Amino acid sequence: MFSKELFGERLLETRKKNHETQSDLAALLGCVKSHISEMESGKKTTTAEKIALICGHYHICSDYLLGLTDDPSPRKK
Repeated sequence: MFSKELFGERLLETRKKNHETQSDLAALLGCVKSHISEMESGKKTTTAEKIALICGHYHICSDYLLGLTDDPSPRKK
């Protein structure tokens, strides 16, 4: 089941693991740094298009980011 809190935790963990700032991620998504902060704290989510950008950028699967699996690896084509 989807949880904004888990989404935020995984986004924060993934961003930090890749040594990026909230500003770096905001620039990629075309939003403001405060939106990244609100997502990471579990207060907000984002669009499907931005989730796809995040997943492509960090090479993780959307199911992981959304809390539907614990495996971050993207599916093989």
